[in-house]
Amino acid sequence: MTTLVILTALAPAADAPNPDVAAVVNGAPVTVAELDAALKASLPPGPITAGQRRHLRAALLDDLIDELLVKQFLAANGPKADPAELDAQMKALVAQLARENRTLADHLKETGRTEAQLRDEWAVRVSLAGYVKGQVTDDQIKAYHAANRDHFDRVEVRVSHVVVRVSRAAPPVERAAAREKLRAVRADLLAGKLDFPAAARKYSQCPTARAGGDLGFVPRRALPEDEPLAKAAFALKVGEVSDVVETEYGLHLVTATDRKPGTPSVLEKCLSEVLEAYTDDYRAGLVKKLRKDARIRVTLP
Repeated sequence: MTTLVILTALAPAADAPNPDVAAVVNGAPVTVAELDAALKASLPPGPITAGQRRHLRAALLDDLIDELLVKQFLAANGPKADPAELDAQMKALVAQLARENRTLADHLKETGRTEAQLRDEWAVRVSLAGYVKGQVTDDQIKAYHAANRDHFDRVEVRVSHVVVRVSRAAPPVERAAAREKLRAVRADLLAGKLDFPAAARKYSQCPTARAGGDLGFVPRRALPEDEPLAKAAFALKVGEVSDVVETEYGLHLVTATDRKPGTPSVLEKCLSEVLEAYTDDYRAGLVKKLRKDARIRVTLP
C-alpha cells in the first residue's frame, strides 16, 4: 500500500497543463511560441497597457485556433496545394520585397515566421480556395456579387459615431445601462433636441468625439471587428441614425453623413475578387461550424 501511494504521488497528473502549449485543438497543440510570435508581429508601435496586451494575446490565440481548425478540415477534405503555385507566390513576394529594399529574411523576422511556416499558411489558403471553388455554383457567385454590390462597386460612406466603451465581459446590468443611455441619445437626435456632432462631443468615449464623431469615408468590407459598424452605416440613408450597434469596442450609434456611389462592377471582370471575398465569408461560416464540434482546451493562463 505504501509503495502504491508513493508511486501515485510521483506520477505526473494526467491533466497537468504543458507550459509550452497555449491550447489543444482536437488533440493538436497551439504552442506558446507560435502565440508569442504572432503577438510580437501584431504589437502596435506605441506603448500598450497590460490589459490591452492580454486582450490582444487572447484574440490572437482565437485566430490561431481557427487557423488550426481550418487546416485540420482541409487535411481531410481539401485538395493539396500545388508546390509550383507556392513557389510562384514565394517568387512574387521576394520581388515585391526587393522593390521595397527589403529581403525575405527581413520579412520573416518582422512577422516572426519561418519560410516553412509561410509556405504552410499559403498552402492552407490555396487548399481552401480550391475546396470552395469545387463547392460553389455559378448561381451562388452571381447572387453573392449582387448582394455585395456596395463592396465590389467601391461604394464608400462617410460615417460618424457615438460610442460608449463597454467590455464584452461587462455585467449584463452595465451593458443594459449603456444601451439605454444610447437609446435616449438617439431619441433626442430624432426629436431634433441636438445634432449628431454635438451628441458625439458630449457622450462619445472616442478620440473622434472632438471632430463630432467623424470616422471619414469607409468601404463596405472594413476590418472584421468593424463589420457590424460598416453594415449598419451602409444600411442608412444620408442623415439617418442607426439603432444601437455592438462591436468589440463597445456600443455605438452610427450615422451616414455622405456617400460616394463608386463605379458599377461587372461580374466577369472582377470574378477573382468575388471568389476571394466569397471564400473569406465561407471560411468564417466554416469556422463557426467546426468550433461547435471541436474539442478545444485553452491552457493559457
